[in-house]
Amino acid sequence: MLTITCFSPLQVFNKITLFNRVKKNYKDNTNSNIKGNGFTLIELMIGIAVVAILSAVALPSLNTFTVGMRVDNEISQLHRLVLTARNSAINMEQNVILCPLDGINGITCTAGEWDKELSVFIDVNNNGTYESATDTLLKVKGEISAGDQLIYAGNSELTFNPTGRITAIAATTFNYCPKDHDDMSRSVTISISGRPYQSSDTDNDGKDEDRDNNEISC
Repeated sequence: MLTITCFSPLQVFNKITLFNRVKKNYKDNTNSNIKGNGFTLIELMIGIAVVAILSAVALPSLNTFTVGMRVDNEISQLHRLVLTARNSAINMEQNVILCPLDGINGITCTAGEWDKELSVFIDVNNNGTYESATDTLLKVKGEISAGDQLIYAGNSELTFNPTGRITAIAATTFNYCPKDHDDMSRSVTISISGRPYQSSDTDNDGKDEDRDNNEISC
C-alpha cells in the first residue's frame, strides 16, 4: 500500500533551509580546496627569486668542489701508476718506463705530451721504446680533462731500474694544474729511490705544498 506523508509548511521550510546550508557548505569547501592547490602570480615570482638567489650562492661552491674532486682523482691515479711502474721493475728485475707514447706509431715516448694517455711498459732490450713483439704493456692511464695540464719536470720518460730507483740524477715531480684554478694545483714527487709522494696542504692555507714546503706552481 502506498503511504503518503504530509508535512506542515514549517517542516517544509526547515528542510529547504537545511538543504541550502548543506549546499552552501559543499561549495565553500570545494572552492577552498581549489584555491589551496594553486599559486598566485606574486607567490610564483617570490619562489623564482628565492631559487635564483640560492643558485647564485651554491653554484660557485659546487664548481670548486667538482674541480677539487677531479684533481684528487687524477693525483690518485698518477700515484698508483708510479707505484705500478716501480713495483713491476723490482718484481720483474727489468727496466720499466712510464711515458706518453707517440700517438702516430705508439712506440716512442714523447716529451711535453704528459696530459695525453700515459703507458707503463717493461723495456726488455733497454732501448727506450715500446716494441709489442718483445716488451710488455702493463698499464695505461687515460688522458686528463681538456684544459687541465700535467707538467713533468723531467724529459720524455720516467724510467725505473730493477732496484726500484729512478734513472734520473735527482728527484722529479709531476704537477697537476686544473684550468682556471691554479690555487688548487697538486703534485706527485718521485724521490731518487723511486717512491712517490703526494703533495698536501701542510700550513692549512688552502694550497698544497711539496716535500720542501714550496707551494705548487703552474
